[in-house]
Amino acid sequence: MPCCWRTRQPSSTAALERLAPRFARVFAGEGATVHLVGRTHAPLEELAGRIAESGGRVEIATLDATDRAAVEQHAEAVARHSAGIDIAFNATSNEDLHGTPLVDMADEDVLRPVTKAVTTHLTLATAVARHMIPRHAGVILAMGGGREAIPGLGGSHIAWSALSGVCRQLAAELGPHGIRVAWLLSPGSPDPSNPPEDDPEATATLLNRRPRLEDVAYAAAFLASDRAPTMTATEVNVTGGAVVD
Repeated sequence: MPCCWRTRQPSSTAALERLAPRFARVFAGEGATVHLVGRTHAPLEELAGRIAESGGRVEIATLDATDRAAVEQHAEAVARHSAGIDIAFNATSNEDLHGTPLVDMADEDVLRPVTKAVTTHLTLATAVARHMIPRHAGVILAMGGGREAIPGLGGSHIAWSALSGVCRQLAAELGPHGIRVAWLLSPGSPDPSNPPEDDPEATATLLNRRPRLEDVAYAAAFLASDRAPTMTATEVNVTGGAVVD
């Protein structure tokens, strides 16, 4: 099961820096051939080495996820090499600025993560969809949501809300071709180097725990699998009750 995996480095968001490698390792452990893509070669090479040591199949490439021509060229190469693309996961970072109220932020600082999130996901999704349509199968995933109301996050929640809108639109257009599009909502994960009981943000959840990085990654693997064949245009809530449906 070839897996086209997109991540952009360096990440401006520590959570995404920690999350993307876990996703890659979980998908590789589930049997996917993982294609790691980012702007910086060194972290991709390091992660690929760890995956290969564990018996996983992995390829790496460097490119900018906002470069449509480069993304389409790489998708073409992956599809040709792997006889298709089954799964695409967008875990790009968006150069968010946190800690300043919107009324005090410059427009470009608010809109930058929105533009980057929509651009990278739309670029990736349309590039891989062209290879999924003839096979009448495929799954496109993202981290999205933005349903919480949390001050000081700048354009982050606006970007995540926009991503869920992009996913819904893609799902509506790609669904007749057998392609599913969905996103995951996470409150962020505690630092894995700290004991779970030392997470002060856990009290905001109903379970008194935020999801581990592995929890989010396994939820994504389930969502991308044949065990979720009718889940599309939908959000998988892994917030532990921080956001109640």
